Amino acid sequence: MSLSFADGIAVQSRARALVPLCAGAGAYLLFLYLGDTRLQDSDTFWQIKIGQWILDHRAMPTIDLYSFTRTGAPWISTSWLSQVLFASSYAQWDWAGPVILTALGVALAVAIFVHLLGTQIEAPRAVLFAMLALLLSAHHVLARPHILALPVMVAWIGLLMAAADRRSAPSWYWLPLMALWANLHGGFVLGLALIGPISLEAVEHAEKGRRLRLFMRWVLFGIGALIASCCTPYGWRTLQGATSILGLGELLSLIFEWMPANFATFTPFEGALLGLIAFGYYRGLVLSAPRIFLILFLTWSALTHVRSIEAFAFLVPLVLAKPLGEMFPRTAADGAGADRWPARYVTAAGALMIVAASWTSTSLYMAHHRFSFTMTHTPVAAVDLLEQRKVQRIFNAYQFGGYLISRDIPVFVDGRAELYGEKFVVDFFKATEGKKPELLPRLLDEYKIDATLLVAGAPGPQILDQLKGWKRIYADDIAVIHVRDHAEGATAAPPNPTGRP
Repeated sequence: MSLSFADGIAVQSRARALVPLCAGAGAYLLFLYLGDTRLQDSDTFWQIKIGQWILDHRAMPTIDLYSFTRTGAPWISTSWLSQVLFASSYAQWDWAGPVILTALGVALAVAIFVHLLGTQIEAPRAVLFAMLALLLSAHHVLARPHILALPVMVAWIGLLMAAADRRSAPSWYWLPLMALWANLHGGFVLGLALIGPISLEAVEHAEKGRRLRLFMRWVLFGIGALIASCCTPYGWRTLQGATSILGLGELLSLIFEWMPANFATFTPFEGALLGLIAFGYYRGLVLSAPRIFLILFLTWSALTHVRSIEAFAFLVPLVLAKPLGEMFPRTAADGAGADRWPARYVTAAGALMIVAASWTSTSLYMAHHRFSFTMTHTPVAAVDLLEQRKVQRIFNAYQFGGYLISRDIPVFVDGRAELYGEKFVVDFFKATEGKKPELLPRLLDEYKIDATLLVAGAPGPQILDQLKGWKRIYADDIAVIHVRDHAEGATAAPPNPTGRP
């Protein structure tokens, strides 16, 4: 039996509904295949360790438990739910667990992104935007909590923009999304901050007689979102903890993901900015003031901090979706026949096939591939030696902190910069990178350090080689160990590299 023309259109329409699922599945398989490259940030170690602690104690950490420099200091985990998920997956499947979770987070973000864009522009263009977003975000797709929060961010901003496009207020049913985001990652503050400018977009284009009422509904929704963000085990302290890192000042310029964008060499982000400017001029894209503000804010954030490039990549297209849809109208058949019954079976069967194929591919790949963490962040042999010597207080490199925590060894410093504070970490970086070598012996004495574990090839070990009272006992391609040489006496100041008095 042949289908009528109308039924054919309905099947095509339902087939288009599978595009987001296909795009998400493609992203999932890609990042599953690239899984080992997602395991290259030492913060993953302590994220998993904290998740394990939460599961073991059925409680939330409120003080530092992992360093000897801040033991007992107040500290809360603003990503506790992500940490629990990573710890559970790691306990079940070793490193394959965090890789699968990371790939799923990206897949969900892409599927939601394509679906939201697909309501305004044609599916191929939506998929193209998704590919560009992944290209821009690839450097920051790591097995860490922000990836699990990525689909929530896309859904939250997309739904708010959809409400603004309809010139209506957002639904109260969306508030649980904010609560989920606040439990997954501290980046939820961005979702709160963008409510204001998005609400102005809705109010600006509403009828004059209902603008005030609409604005008040958005205000009430914003208050509700603020309350929802405090629906965590820590309550209002979650908001305080999530914003504390923004006050670290100079330190943010020393940590890679918080550094400003670098245009010394051409990058995809630079290309995206130039392309956006060129498109605006070439097509004469006209935007409202609130949309211009949103794009400028997201661009400024990405220029200021590398880690914000992913927000730029996924959110700018959502802001531009409606204007682009008006510039490139969809074909008449794009939504025709969407409710015809034969197509529903096409959608359901297609979705099941996509999920089944993804799971089968995962099982087959895991059977033949063992995921492992990047060796440059895992100084296994060096730490084994330190344990044999029963060293108590180790002055460790910043990137080794997570691995030491995973080995139940108290650290000098790790990736929780908000715990240690700006001055402490800045002094540490300046001392170990040779910018202020005179700080190094001072820190070693002040914290009664027994041994140092620093990155091979960095300035720190070279300074220690010349420092009286210290001797090198181990070195490999990853790490260098120095211990106190009691026969040489107390620590002395390093030689003056400038040769000036």
